[in-house]
Amino acid sequence: MSVNNKDSYESLVRFASGSAVFVAVVLVLSKVWAWWLSGSASMLASSTDSLLDVFASLTSFIILRYSLAPADDEHRFGHGKAENLAALMQASFVLGSAILLILHGVERTVSPQPVSHNFAAIMVSIVAILLTLGLVAIQRHVINKTRSIAISADSLHYQSDLLLNLGVIIALLLSQYGFIYADGAFAVLVGVFLGVGAIKISIRAVHDLMDHELSEQQVERITELIRVNEQSLGFHELRTRQSGKIAFIQFHLELKDDLTLYQAHSIADNIEQAIVKEFPNAQVLIHQDPQSVVKQELSGEQQR
Repeated sequence: MSVNNKDSYESLVRFASGSAVFVAVVLVLSKVWAWWLSGSASMLASSTDSLLDVFASLTSFIILRYSLAPADDEHRFGHGKAENLAALMQASFVLGSAILLILHGVERTVSPQPVSHNFAAIMVSIVAILLTLGLVAIQRHVINKTRSIAISADSLHYQSDLLLNLGVIIALLLSQYGFIYADGAFAVLVGVFLGVGAIKISIRAVHDLMDHELSEQQVERITELIRVNEQSLGFHELRTRQSGKIAFIQFHLELKDDLTLYQAHSIADNIEQAIVKEFPNAQVLIHQDPQSVVKQELSGEQQR
């Protein structure tokens, strides 16, 4: 994670979530107008998705403000997991819209209807693509800086919106040239795409709520930072988890038997600083073990 302080993290996340709410409101108003003019099933699909984007992004915006609150007496580890709850809520919104779109698309495919006012609907879709591209660019920048799961979830369905709006344009053009089944068919395809994305979001959110380990690449980097210290003889019981912006990292550090308490503390402190430099929002807990007791400790852990 490349954010250097919590203020940067919070300001970036708030800016991204606020931008998502604004864009979603603009899109839903313009798309409902275009659907009212055209009667297009694919435009209704796009309007429904944008309406759910408003609820999802607004919910995420509210919950994110809570998740960014500092730790208190009742929540010693902070409120970071609220981000995962926001992601699960977004996923439920998206999954619900996906089911409705599939049902409506199947109905429109079985009983196709002509689409009118194609030009207005196409222009609205083009504007929607441009606005969404700008929002996704903002979100990708924030994700690269913060790795926020809530913003990642938000960004995922806005990326699907790009395909959705492109699909609407194609469906409207095909309908104009007599391919009346295209309108309903694209609504079904969009519904399937949104459903798959919602499931992926849910899986990632549940992983974090269940204290899933950090990624393999992150664990490997932590391992390198421990081993690069010349006075480190090894480590064991490395445990990691993510809660919002905070990565929790703990392990047992193996050191020479004859070190003073001050020396052992200094070595552990140097390793902790190296890890925090790489993971600025990490909380690191290091237990120092004399080398002579490591085998006994490990065998005791295996017996348990």
